[in-house]
Formats: sequence, structure tokens, C-alpha cells
Amino acid sequence: MTTIAVLGAGKIGEALLSGLLNAGRSPDDLMFTERYPDRAAHLEHTYRVRAVDTATAARKADVLIVAVKPQDIDPLLAELADLIDSETLVVSLCAGLPTALYERRFAAGVPVVRVMPNTPMLVGEAMSAISAGRFATEAHLELTEELLASVGKVLRVPESQQDAVTALSGSGPAYFFYLVEAMIDAGIMLGLPRPTVTELITQSAIGAARMLRDTGEHPVLLREAVTSPGGTTIMAIRELERHGVRAALWAAIEAARQRSVELGAAHHN
Repeated sequence: MTTIAVLGAGKIGEALLSGLLNAGRSPDDLMFTERYPDRAAHLEHTYRVRAVDTATAARKADVLIVAVKPQDIDPLLAELADLIDSETLVVSLCAGLPTALYERRFAAGVPVVRVMPNTPMLVGEAMSAISAGRFATEAHLELTEELLASVGKVLRVPESQQDAVTALSGSGPAYFFYLVEAMIDAGIMLGLPRPTVTELITQSAIGAARMLRDTGEHPVLLREAVTSPGGTTIMAIRELERHGVRAALWAAIEAARQRSVELGAAHHN
């Protein structure tokens, strides 16, 4: 059985551990690193998975899943450099960090797969986009897909598209939360109690998302099906267009992509 170590058991790291266990992985085949002893003890107790140091993880695991914050990557790579070889698959969940960064620090031939996940991983509904580094094979991509499928959907993209993916699905849940927050405030302004509004909007969001996914229809057609001639919805759409909501979303996503490029460039040296 493949032995997997999650380096950095924050929210995403913990979600992945939980998903792997739910998918039938044995706790004996999993391990994690965590800098805070109290949290490490809590996770060991909750999941029956052992906490180890970085050196032990590098020595024993077939797959290292790097889930530390991007600003913590340099000391981690320095520690790993002398400990791993081409037999170890490195799966990076760090936003903005290119596979070339890892390949420069590691011995020749170490396979690296870059992943852009998102926070719905916490409820098993992640959208993870994966890209192969120079030394990652089809088998490495398939193994990464299998691991990430335990917490949501997985899509392969060329690494050149990862900054755009970050702006869309990586940051995407925040845009939806922002819209829902605004809609809830509008409902309160119209005189409805907050719990009522929250339930109305949350279920509408879940229902709309499932219609998109399950029908496969273009969003324009689904929107038109709600939009009767001279009705309430078309008046709302007119206001959204008048206020430039579509243009604002384009600009927001473009700004997020640019920031992802900048974060990656900071580690190119």
C-alpha cells in the first residue's frame, strides 16, 4: 500500500487526511507533520494517524503532500532536499508555487505534481486542478487524481494555466460567499429575519449549483428559464447590468490571476 505523509496539517491538510480515511485508507498508511504540539495531539486522537517530524515523513512516505503556507516553503525544501529521491512523489498544494521551484531544490528526477485545491475540500466538494512537473509521469498523475478524488473533483491542466485556475476555482468560493453575503443583507433590508434569509439564499445557491452540474445546461439557458417577460427577474438583471456586475467580476478575476503570478515570481529566485 502507498504510504502518504501530509506536511502541514492545517485546514486543507486535515481535510485531506479525513478524506483519505473516509475513502478507505488505513491510518497505518498515513502520517502528518504539524508544528503545534497541541494540534498534533488533537489530530492524532481524532484520526488515529501518527504525527511525525519532517525527516521521518521523508524517509518513510512514498508520497509527500506539501500543504504548508507558501511563506514556509523555503525552510521545508531545504530540509527535504537531502532526504528524498526520484522514488518519492511530491504533491504541492501551495498556491502560486511552480513545480520548477521544487525541481531546482531537489535531486534530479524527483517527480512533482502541482495542485490548486479550494476550501470546499473541507466538505468533500473540492475542485482540484493538477499539473505535472518535468519528471512526473502518467502514473504519478493517476495516483494524485486517486488521492484527491477522496475530497472532490479533479481536473488536469497545463501548468501555464494554473494562475488562471487559482483566480477562478482557488479563490472562487470567496466570490460566491461574497454574493451570498450581499443577498442576505438585501433580504434583511427588505424586512425578512436573518435566519429566514440565510436559509432561502443558501438553499437557492445549492439548488442552482446542482442544476448547473446535473443538467449540463449552459448558464444562460438556466437563467433565461427563470426570466419571464416583464417579470421580477429581468428587472433585477437590468440593475445588475446597469451596475456593471459582469465587468466587475471580470476585473476581479483578472486581478486575482495577476496576484497569483506575482506570488509565484517571488519564489523564482
